Amino acid sequence: MSQTLAEKLLSRAAGRVLAAGETATCRVDLAMVHEAGAQMLGPLGAMGVRRAWNPERIVAVIDHWAPASNEKAAVMHQRVRELVRSYGISRFYDLGNQGVCHQILVEQGHVSPGMLVVGTDSHTTMAGALGAFATGIGPTEMAAVFGLGELWMRVPESVLVTVQGTLPRGVSSKDLTLAVMRDLGVDGALYRAVEFTGTAVSRMPVWERFTLTNMAVEMGGKAGLITADRLTAEYLRKAGAAGGEYFAPDEDAHYATEVRIDAEALEPLVAVPHSPDRVQSVSSLGEVRIDQAFLGSCTNGRLEDLRIAAGLLKGSRVAAGVRFIVTPASHSIYRAALAEGLIADFADAGAIVTPAGCGACFGGHIGVLGPGEVCISSSNRNFSGRMGSAQASIYLASPAVVAASAIAGKIVAPEGL
Repeated sequence: MSQTLAEKLLSRAAGRVLAAGETATCRVDLAMVHEAGAQMLGPLGAMGVRRAWNPERIVAVIDHWAPASNEKAAVMHQRVRELVRSYGISRFYDLGNQGVCHQILVEQGHVSPGMLVVGTDSHTTMAGALGAFATGIGPTEMAAVFGLGELWMRVPESVLVTVQGTLPRGVSSKDLTLAVMRDLGVDGALYRAVEFTGTAVSRMPVWERFTLTNMAVEMGGKAGLITADRLTAEYLRKAGAAGGEYFAPDEDAHYATEVRIDAEALEPLVAVPHSPDRVQSVSSLGEVRIDQAFLGSCTNGRLEDLRIAAGLLKGSRVAAGVRFIVTPASHSIYRAALAEGLIADFADAGAIVTPAGCGACFGGHIGVLGPGEVCISSSNRNFSGRMGSAQASIYLASPAVVAASAIAGKIVAPEGL
């Protein structure tokens, strides 16, 4: 039987051959919780789960409110620390070693090809860039995983996204992701796995691939997947990850739908309020003045993203009246940026560099928007109220467009400076 990558990965987890639409009990290789996931303490108690099935396969992270911004957040931190102590979880990333949970999983070598990864956050799909089936689940489901090390899953159909050619200079995987969003919409991959392939993807460094699989959930996806290859192996070697199992889809696998994109025809794109699939070119946008620019999130807060932005800022200043907030996706990235002088470059240009974590992305920490304000962001969601006031407007774009806009005081592509 010919299989998609999603079917092969879940067949491995179930220990038998599966096809889309089938339901099976699957063995979990890695479970992740962040501070909001600590609400699972209640379900754990109700289920009588007193010991985790395998504490070494659980990762806990503080990321959304890092450090705590109010008493409610502080209590969440207390509860996740209680969870870690009670269940003997050694892989805990507390303040001072924190980062966005999805970035922590991949950079710290917790994910290998072939794994089934579940996390109490929707953007867990990001780890699919390493050839693993990674998906978000709720706290009650996670409580069951803690106790059993398994959960039932329905095998999703797959959407095949084929991207051929080479991305033009100044165009990134974020622009490509927005192009896919434009084609599929926010429900075009509803409970489907989005499998990315083609020459543009195979040439793409792993740090850029993460953006594609991260935003698969914005398309309604259950997972975002990229076949692991030699670039994956090199990334994993540097991260200190174990070898894993490498799977590839069969050439004659069946897909629910297919999307084809010519990479060379792309240009800098932006998602306009209030949905990530309302995508148009930056050049067609007209003049949109901004109050805030945000560089960060699990989508685009990696070291390479910071390098791109700092390079554009070198010798320039953030526009008067604009707040440029930079939030590294992990403390490791923060330290590397500090060592390279990027933090100083941002500070010299008038940007604000925050502790690592989710930051302004979800509207609960540093960088909340007020009524009527406009923000250009490298994050993944621009729904009304996502970053603060429901009367604020959020535009999504690449790190290069975010940095260029911070300098110009309005949304522009780098060549528009």
